[in-house]
Formats: sequence, structure tokens, C-alpha cells
Amino acid sequence: MLSTILSAFTVADIRKKLAFTAMLLALYRLGSHIPVPGVNAQAVKDIQSNFGNGNILGLLNTFSGGGLSRIAIFALGIMPYITASIILQLLTVVVPSLEKLQKEGEVGQARITQYTRYLTVGLAFAQSIGYVFLFRSFAPNTGTAVISPFDVPHVFLIVMSLTAGTILLMWMGSRRS
Repeated sequence: MLSTILSAFTVADIRKKLAFTAMLLALYRLGSHIPVPGVNAQAVKDIQSNFGNGNILGLLNTFSGGGLSRIAIFALGIMPYITASIILQLLTVVVPSLEKLQKEGEVGQARITQYTRYLTVGLAFAQSIGYVFLFRSFAPNTGTAVISPFDVPHVFLIVMSLTAGTILLMWMGSRRS
């Protein structure tokens, strides 16, 4: 078995694909460690104890690859895309025009994929707003504000950073070597 794995590295095409995959994984790990701008890093460290206690925050943090506990650029992960995909699949049963698109073959599937991506952006934006207010609610527990000052420009910057992180992950997931 080990010889089979080692022989895979002798094929240039497989080596190229493995290197591409490793590069994407490294970029993902890097993005899940870079905090979004406008967040108090010390306050985030103070609330990290809330993430490991088996509560909902710990579960969400697991899905985000640990990025949620650091309020990282990739804190939302790819979950908005998965949710959008599920919503569109369910809507194809209910909405006749989507059902018709699904039956059109490749062209219809491409259109549904486009709708899924648009819905992903909307869901990521909404979830980002939710996370901003979730972390704002941690201020009484830490004694310092996680997001300071809490005004429209700073909140918008954080929301756009989290949304852009999800869009970048969606783009990375669609790349093929």
C-alpha cells in the first residue's frame, strides 16, 4: 500500500493536483487564523473559554475550522453555501420554474448553481450580522468590548470581511487543478 501511495507522486498530473490541494488547505488554515479588522483580539482571547464547553458556540466553531473562536476571516466557513444549496434543492420541489430549470440539463443546472451562489452571499451577509451581534453580547462577560467602537462603519467592515471570506471559500471550492 505504501508503494502505491509513493508511486502516485511519480505521476506529474497527480503530483500537481496534490500540490494544488495542499496549497488550498494551507490558504484555508491561514484564513482561519487571520482576525477580521475592528475586533479586539484580547477580548476574543478572553471569551475563547466559552467555545470549548460543549455548547452551541463550540459546535459552530468546529464547523468553521476554529475560525469562529478567533473571529477570523473564514469564521463562517462554507456553511452558508451548504445552507443555500439545501434551500435551492428544497425549492426545486416547490417552485415550478426551478423544477423546470433542473430538468433542462446542464444549462439549467448552471443557472441553479448561479442562484445558489447569490443566495450564499445573502446568507453569509445575514449570518455575519448575527455573529457581530453575538460577539457584542459577550462584552459583559469579558469586561471589554469585542467590537469597539460599535458603530455602523465598523460593523459594516466586519460584516463585509466575513462575507468576503465566505465568497473566497466558495471560489476556492469551485477551483480545479
